[in-house]
Amino acid sequence: MGWLGWALASAVFAALTAIFGKIGVTGVQSDYATFLRTLVILTLIAGIVTVGGHWRSPAGLPGRSLAFLVLSGLATGASWLCYYRALQLGQAAEVAPIDKLSVVLVALFGTLFLSERLSLTGWAGIALIATGTVLVAWR
Repeated sequence: MGWLGWALASAVFAALTAIFGKIGVTGVQSDYATFLRTLVILTLIAGIVTVGGHWRSPAGLPGRSLAFLVLSGLATGASWLCYYRALQLGQAAEVAPIDKLSVVLVALFGTLFLSERLSLTGWAGIALIATGTVLVAWR
């Protein structure tokens, strides 16, 4: 499966994450719900890494890679904490599109920090995503 297939699968699982998470945080403190979710993810990924034979010492990784993976992990944790709290307070159909404003930010950050380039059509799509986010948030 190419990148598009994986990206579409990611979108399906992200949608399920919002729906299952919204149901799951009912009557549960959002930070604790995030902790439980993280344990499940840790167990799942550890199993995948074990079955795939991909275990290796983090000390053997390039320092730059390790530093950015740690930063990515911290950003993921912060994102999940905020996401579950937002799900607890708002409707999933409102929270998830706002969360996807990250798509717009990734395009901007990728351009600014990674020298990535989007076509005019790509930027039009990003603008439509931003517009859709505003329309969802508008009260």
